[in-house]
Parts: sequence; C-alpha cells; structure tokens
Amino acid sequence: MTKNLDKQVAHKILDGFNTYIHSFNTYTRLTPKYFSERNWKAIQLNHKQRLRLYKDLLFPLAATCKDLMGEKSTDRVLWATIKTHYTTLIADKPELEIAETFFNSVIRKTYENISIDEELMFVMEGHDFCSIRENSDLIRDYPEGLGLDKIIRQILDDFDFGVPFMDKERDIQFLIEGVQKVILTRYNIDPETRTQILKSVFYRNKAAYLIGRTFVGKKWMPFIIPVLNGKKGLFVDTLIFDPNLMSHIFSFTRSYFMVEAEVPSEIVAFLSSVIPHKKIHELYNAIGFNKHGKTLFYRDFLHHLDHRTDQFVIAPGIKGMVMTVFTLPSLNIVFKLIKDHFEPPKNMTRQEVREKYKLVSLHDRVGRMADTHEFEYFKIPKDRISPELLTELRNTTNSLLKFTDTHLILKHLYTERKMEPLNLYLEHCDTEEGKKVVEDYGRAILQLAQANIFPGDMMTKNFGLTRQKRVIFYDYDEIEFLTDMNFRVKPKAETYEQIYAPEPWYSIAKNDVFPEDFKRWMIGRKDLKEHFLTYHEDLFSPEYWQEVQKRILKGELIHAFPYPEEIRFRPEQSI
Repeated sequence: MTKNLDKQVAHKILDGFNTYIHSFNTYTRLTPKYFSERNWKAIQLNHKQRLRLYKDLLFPLAATCKDLMGEKSTDRVLWATIKTHYTTLIADKPELEIAETFFNSVIRKTYENISIDEELMFVMEGHDFCSIRENSDLIRDYPEGLGLDKIIRQILDDFDFGVPFMDKERDIQFLIEGVQKVILTRYNIDPETRTQILKSVFYRNKAAYLIGRTFVGKKWMPFIIPVLNGKKGLFVDTLIFDPNLMSHIFSFTRSYFMVEAEVPSEIVAFLSSVIPHKKIHELYNAIGFNKHGKTLFYRDFLHHLDHRTDQFVIAPGIKGMVMTVFTLPSLNIVFKLIKDHFEPPKNMTRQEVREKYKLVSLHDRVGRMADTHEFEYFKIPKDRISPELLTELRNTTNSLLKFTDTHLILKHLYTERKMEPLNLYLEHCDTEEGKKVVEDYGRAILQLAQANIFPGDMMTKNFGLTRQKRVIFYDYDEIEFLTDMNFRVKPKAETYEQIYAPEPWYSIAKNDVFPEDFKRWMIGRKDLKEHFLTYHEDLFSPEYWQEVQKRILKGELIHAFPYPEEIRFRPEQSI
C-alpha cells in the first residue's frame, strides 16, 4: 500500500475541485464582456462549456483516483479516512458546500455501483443553511435619505455594462414611475426605508438582471430590473415587483444564470429573501451549481420520506412508450426510468434516449422544458412502494432494479418537477380556462421552435401545467433540432389511385414534417379546437416553420422574454 494514500487522494480531489471552481468562475466572468459586445453566439457557447465542465473534469479525476488506489478503490475504511482529510482541507473554503458535493461525485465515479452512503459521503451535513455575513461585500445599499430620483440614478451609475445607455433619462423616468405606481401608492417612506441590490449581475441569453429589495412598510419588497443591450445601446426593459413573475424568471424551466458568486451560499441567501417560496436547491440550480442543487434535492427527499408515510405509486396520465413514471403523492416530483423495451413505433435505444435528455440539459430551455436531475443507484425503501408500482417496474424496467433486504435500488433514473398532464387538465377545465391553456400550448411549441427545438411528438399528453398554468414540454425522446427537419406542403392527391391509396403515394423521409397534419390531432375538444386553430394559424404553415429555420441558420438568437411583452417599457424595441 502506498504510504499516505488517504492524504494523496484527498489532495487529488481538492486539486480537482480547485480546478473546477476556477474554470467555473472563468467562464462566468467572460459573460459581461460578451454581453457588452452583443456576442450572443459566444454567450451560448460559453454557457454550454460551463455546463459540460463538471463532467469533463470529473471523469479523468475519478480515473486518476482509481489508478492511485488500485484494489483499494472499494475499501470503506480508506474512503472514510480520505473523507476525514478532505473535510479538514475544505473547512475554510467559501464554496464549502460545493466542495462537499464534488467529493460525493468523485467517490461515486471511483467506487463503482455505490449508493448514497452517509459514512463515506456528505449526505446530511448541516451546511444547507444559507446566510449573509455581517462583513460581506455582497450588496449595494441605498439609504432613503438620497431620495427616489438620486437612488435610481445612482443604481444605473453603479452598474457599468461597458456600453452607454440608449436614453438613460427616459429609463430613469420609467423606473421612477414604476416605483411610484407600485410602492408609493401603498406604503409610506420612513427613516428605516432603504434599498439593497446584489452587486453581482445575473446574465442569461440577451439580458442582464439586477436583483434587489426595498425595506418599506416594515417588510422587504423585492424587485428585478432587466437590462437589455440593443443595437442603439443599453436600455432598462421593465421593472418587476410581481412575485409570480420573479419566480418565473428563476423557474426550473429556464437555463441557469451566469452570475459571479464568490460565496455561493450568500447569493442564495439573498435570493431566498427575495423569492422565499423557492427551495434552496432550486436557487443553487439557478446560479449554475446544479450538482449541489441535486445534493440538496436529495437531502430534501430523505427528510420528506422521514416525515411522510404515503407510498410511491404509478404517475397519473397515459403510460408512455419509452419511460415508466412514478411519484410520491405528497411530493411535487416525478421519477422517470427508461424502459427495457419500447413498444412500436418507437425504435430507439436506451442510450439514444439518454442523449436526448443530455441535449435538453445543455440547451436553452426558454421556459418551456423542465429541468431534470439524473441519478444512479437511487435508493427507495421497499415498504414504501405500492404493489401496483412494483409490478409495473418489474414488467418494464427490470434491468434497472436491484433489491436489498430493506431497499429497492434504481440503477438509473431522472427526477423532474411534477405537473398536471395537459391532456388530463383539458378533460375537466371549463371553456374559458381551456382557451387560455391551449393558447399557451401553441406558444410553447412556437417558442421551442425559436430556440431550435422541434418537440417531435406534440400530443397534449407530453405537456404539463405548472401551478401558474404555464404549459411545459416534458417528453424528450423524440426531440430534434428544428434546423434538421424538412417542413413540407402535403402533396394533393389527383388520381383515383392516389386518392384511395392505403399508404401515402409520395415519398416521406424520416425528417419530413407536414404541419397541416397537426390540425387533426393537436386538440380534441370541440369547444377548444376551433379557437386553437384560429389563434395559432402559424403552427400549420410550412412557410412559418421554414422562416424560423432561416433565422436560426443565419445565426440569430431569438430572445425569449421571461415576462409578458405588455409590461415592457418599450415593447417595440427589439434586440
């Protein structure tokens, strides 16, 4: 045995983490430069490179640890001492909790087929609590004594985006009017009133967001200021106080922000005060630390299991051909396993399905695709599994199951936010509710197209509704890049043989799409179908889809606003 092997491995893991956090911050710090240059392609590429970073570093590091440890790579005593040394090494790190998750990732890739193990991993450590240090340099503070006009001016002066404002005076007036309308009509300003804004700017796609809060009326009033960089310069796009809109900006359906976070837990602590109903793991996801978000999600899951007694059951809705989906009724999460065999006409492999989910994880989700966490060797107590679910799992995913005396271990699964399937909602909603939802269903498809995603199977059973009645796509096995599809006008039958042919008489390639066919199956309810067909005429036009393709192929990044167009200060202003 190599001398001090435990310390060697602990230091190797620390070196790997230091490389990760340095590279993560490097990618993040490039974003303001690309924003100022309006280099949208670079912003997208930079974001994808940061997303890939974790695994790109993790696998070589795990291989190095395996080489160092040899036959000892599954030695529990050795790993326990490695963890002890590593705990000491990271004790003073500002990213302590991220470093713990990194260790968990390394051991799981080095010690093959290991499930969550509280002795060898950081499973329920007490570093979930996020707070802001008294001497923190996190926030800019604006006292009430400055007056509203000076506060607004100072805020815009304090954030240098490297580009002049298009019309700064007009932006200042927009913001003043917004504050007067929302805050000053409801609350009286007093000596305790003050405004705070995070120094770190949140970047995503073509927008930069300032996140702040004002103490007024004995409570904090949060707000978000989106700033855009147009062809004529910077402009403030709107001022958001609505908690639902703020929540949506940080939604699980949107890509992660690029934001400098020297002490991640402090950024999360501030965000938690601004959007209090967001879970801590969701906020870590939002700022790009999705692997730690996954750790915190799992801690929440274990805590939930300990405090509930309900059983895991088959998820409601039409059973999928590719995935077996189950849930815990008291938890707002579904668990998805790829089936061992797919029913016709599905003819893909399990690996191809995994690649589709990977594509989504790296792509801009534009508020229309659900974020997922991928798990291996996920443990569930056997006594919490309903007999019907156990039978379904054995029949459809038997190769992914491993049983111990007390637990079922699922070798691979995805977790995703639970939503009401759109097809089930449309069975019971009234006509007016249904009209709003089918309008958003069409918008979801069109916005995905603008992000270069073609959903493939656009049946309503593959879409769900959030609590705010927003339509989200969540079945990824047939998605393709829009630019890979061929949108065609359907040939018209002219001869007797063509009219009565049992099969299409014209050639159809695998990537051919006939938008006019969508009319037949997209919405079944008679009281909603006509409204849907009229409201979304573009959906059924090959020319519309082809035009979107042309814009994407020219390199255009079509910005998806995470708030309604009608609240924009200058709705006519494009970026």
